[in-house]
Amino acid sequence: MDYGYGDFLYIIEDAMRLSDKKSSIRYNLGSIEAFKRLCAKEGCHIDVQDEISILSEPVQAGLLMMPNSLAVHPMEGADGDDHGSPGPLTFRRYQRFAAGGAGLIWLEAIAVVPEGRSNPHQLWINKSNITAFTKLINQIHQAAKDSIGSKHRPIVIAQLTHSGRYSRPYGFPEPMILQFNPFLDALCPMSIPAANHASGLPAAKTILVDDEYLDNLQWKYVEAAKLAFEAGFDAVDIKACHGYLIHELLSSRCRSGKYGNTFENRSRFLLEVIDKIHQNLGADYPITCRLGFYDGVPCPYGWGVCQNDFSKADLEEPRKLMGLLMQRGIRLFNFTIGNPYLNPHLGRPFNRSASEGYISPEHPLKGVERMITLAAEVQRHYPEAVVVGTGYSWLGPMMGCAGAAAKALGKIKIVGAGRMAFAYPDFAKDLLNKRHLEQNKVCIACSGCSQLLRSGLPTGCLVRDPDFYAKKEKN
Repeated sequence: MDYGYGDFLYIIEDAMRLSDKKSSIRYNLGSIEAFKRLCAKEGCHIDVQDEISILSEPVQAGLLMMPNSLAVHPMEGADGDDHGSPGPLTFRRYQRFAAGGAGLIWLEAIAVVPEGRSNPHQLWINKSNITAFTKLINQIHQAAKDSIGSKHRPIVIAQLTHSGRYSRPYGFPEPMILQFNPFLDALCPMSIPAANHASGLPAAKTILVDDEYLDNLQWKYVEAAKLAFEAGFDAVDIKACHGYLIHELLSSRCRSGKYGNTFENRSRFLLEVIDKIHQNLGADYPITCRLGFYDGVPCPYGWGVCQNDFSKADLEEPRKLMGLLMQRGIRLFNFTIGNPYLNPHLGRPFNRSASEGYISPEHPLKGVERMITLAAEVQRHYPEAVVVGTGYSWLGPMMGCAGAAAKALGKIKIVGAGRMAFAYPDFAKDLLNKRHLEQNKVCIACSGCSQLLRSGLPTGCLVRDPDFYAKKEKN
């Protein structure tokens, strides 16, 4: 049976501006039958279906109404100016996302303080640049109307963040850590050297964040949220994933004081930030959360991991936290796992790694299966929540079939695309209108976008958008 994808062979050419070595990885993802054969070969089970019209259904999450069930995940572009304002490439990227038809556009990480930026060109919202963010929101809505129609209005979310141990506000590491962590301190290239952990002393310019800083930082989140709503964002996301400051707090069992050790203390910062936003702005200002549910780091340093086997997830604490967030009115959750600096294969299954010498310990299909399975566990535990699913980009032309099946089976309510949106900004429009994705436009999971980000360069798709990004990589 022909599913409209052609005889697609998933081919990765390392020679494509990414490496001098010529090699390729081939996966036949061109039909549902071929995909099922691949799953059987790798010992995986991922549901797929040919009928994908379910993705056109609107989704209500509290006060937020998404016009369809497709989302663009937050992905840093590293193309703001020195003051945190969106730059020309930022405007171009979000205009393309908006014209692409997704019902939810989850903006990339926006720092709440300058010292918390992950790179000198990360967005940072402040009083001096609110006009620029207002312009960005207006152009997003205009591009959506021009492309999809006057009735199409995507929900746009501002992701508020502090990079913590991954802070690089001036282009070199200036880690702000919550506790010493032998796994992250030793292995993470943007963290402190292992020798300093052994000596018990922070590296030069590394800050061991105290409780007073965290107390004051809560109000910076409140201020940033206020500015985001003034700029026209529909909601704010208090980012708690991928090893950044709030996520590291959630696993800070070895930290003393009111923000460490017990679950109540480790979750205190996130919950108090949300409470302060509601107390100062009002309960009718929607808050969302991109929440990491499993980071794959051994106990006592890991979050959402089995105590005796960190390779397995234990979602007891993450689900407990999700329940507390829902008590505060949060209904929209962007699901994610892993730490991109330590174990990128968990959250971004790839065919080629962005880290030299890093080899995935598993077939990427296993990673996709894990994310779909864990997100389903969360969604089914809280059926009234709206969970945005993750991990679909690697599936290439099978993304719509797998996403539609996951939604139909109640595993998620919205299908999100990260790297796929970089490569194929109009993926949603094609899924909703053509009922399939074009084989020459899908993400090939080459990690080129991640490599650009790690190199401090403006980030996009080297393969599908070379005129704007391949040349920058060569310079």
